[in-house]
Amino acid sequence: MAFEFKFPDVGEGITEGEIVKWIVKEGDMVELDQIIAKVETDKAVVDVPSPKAGTILKINFKEGETIKVGEVLVVIGEKGEKVSKAKEKVKGKKKDAGSVVGFLEEAPEEMPKAAKKEITGILATPNVRKLAKDLNVDLNKVSGSGPNGRVTKDDVEKASKGEVKVSKAPGLIVQKKYDMFGHTQRVPLKGIRKTVARNMRNSLDNAAHVAHMDEADVTHLWDVRQKEKEKMKNKGIKLTFLPFLIKAVIAALKEHPYVNASIENEEIVLKQYYNIGIAVDIPDGLVVPVIKGADQKTVQQIAKEIEELAKKARERTLDLMDMKGGTFTITNVGSIGGIFSTPIINYPEAAILAPGRIYDKVAKSDKAGIIVKKVMPLSLSFDHRILDGAEAARFVNKIKEMLENPDFLLVEE
Repeated sequence: MAFEFKFPDVGEGITEGEIVKWIVKEGDMVELDQIIAKVETDKAVVDVPSPKAGTILKINFKEGETIKVGEVLVVIGEKGEKVSKAKEKVKGKKKDAGSVVGFLEEAPEEMPKAAKKEITGILATPNVRKLAKDLNVDLNKVSGSGPNGRVTKDDVEKASKGEVKVSKAPGLIVQKKYDMFGHTQRVPLKGIRKTVARNMRNSLDNAAHVAHMDEADVTHLWDVRQKEKEKMKNKGIKLTFLPFLIKAVIAALKEHPYVNASIENEEIVLKQYYNIGIAVDIPDGLVVPVIKGADQKTVQQIAKEIEELAKKARERTLDLMDMKGGTFTITNVGSIGGIFSTPIINYPEAAILAPGRIYDKVAKSDKAGIIVKKVMPLSLSFDHRILDGAEAARFVNKIKEMLENPDFLLVEE
């Protein structure tokens, strides 16, 4: 008995995904829980398992296309069974949709004629179409104000009274490949990049962003890292400055709990655990996997986990839990270049730290005269609703203290 497998609601507010890769093709036999496709959601690339054994009768989306939650991903049935036959069998019935994380209730297979017309033409419900007919309004000439240009009842009523502008003629939206200055290329805002854009806008709308900047003398840390780097290299671990910075940040968070917090309703929630997000730059955008319980891990353990998470990010194998539960984020722009920046807070966290590129700075020493020291720029963006500038400065001062005395960071080693 064939049925339609709908793209499931996997939680976390996810409403759509992009088909990254099909593992199967039409006509293939599949087993229960066999991976049939990879779908990139707002959070990660998800392996989609088959909800039952059978034959892939129909694949409804191509690689690169976007599928919304509830839309039919594939039709699964018996070998040789036709899709039309499968539709007849489930007509008017509610069927187990076999979702990844639960069950979805299927809508009747046969849809009203008006709805069929809506899919290929104007977006409007049957009730709105009836109203337009009753009021003698040509829907082809009405500009919809609803989602995705959907024509609403209000649009029809205003059009009947001549209160709104009507479109001159129906047709496809034409996107020019040039403007008045020259040729252009349009790239769809989708996948991870679309998620980053939405999250950044959400952060700016919901937090009072303020930036505090300083720099730490990491001359001694430079030498310590060089020494430890050789030790860890023999263990197959690449040691950067980031694990030291994470340990320094945790020490500062413990002394300044309002930086390790968020706002929920009318309360400030002080987190008593330390999950540090690390922004990873990949071709499609920025993802932030989280090192859980970082306060309980050594520099070596953190270094190893950073490598593993970064590899998963590049290979698009991060799962949702890899990116959940962060309490503070570090975005290491210094590994690419740049000195100071004003990073956008990873909402709903209270702050984000951006270390800049370490550079040589000439300074005067009372004992040694003119010296050259290694300096790490530090840029902290924080939510002024949760903490004030003085507290932010004290927090950064503690980070500096730990970085300038890195032996404390290796005590647990």
